[in-house]
Amino acid sequence: MRGNAQGLTKRQLLPAATVFRSRELRRKAGPVERALKMALREALPAAGFRHQAPFGPYHADFASHAAKLIVEVDDATHAERRDRDAAWTAFLNAEGHRVIRFWNNDVMGNIEGVIAEIARSLPPELRGSLA
Repeated sequence: MRGNAQGLTKRQLLPAATVFRSRELRRKAGPVERALKMALREALPAAGFRHQAPFGPYHADFASHAAKLIVEVDDATHAERRDRDAAWTAFLNAEGHRVIRFWNNDVMGNIEGVIAEIARSLPPELRGSLA
């Protein structure tokens, strides 16, 4: 049976505002997120990364549910809000997910290296040709 006792999936149980917020975040994605989104789709299609996936009160920049892996792309504002990021990471770890973070300049300056690091964090069956 898919979903809970009433047959509702986690997405169907989310407040409507959460789904709208996910769509808004995807629509307003900057060049760094767009570049990483395309690179993940090309290099690691089996991992099935979703962009701006909701998790409780948070949205993950990129989430592979199959690998239980979250990829966050941080800009300079994250240096000022480390406590908030730590709480977000702790929440995801408690849910069984692993979080890896990259700075924007790493993604834009070395996207191949970022993809290689993400691939190393995936189970072998989800790495595709990067295994």
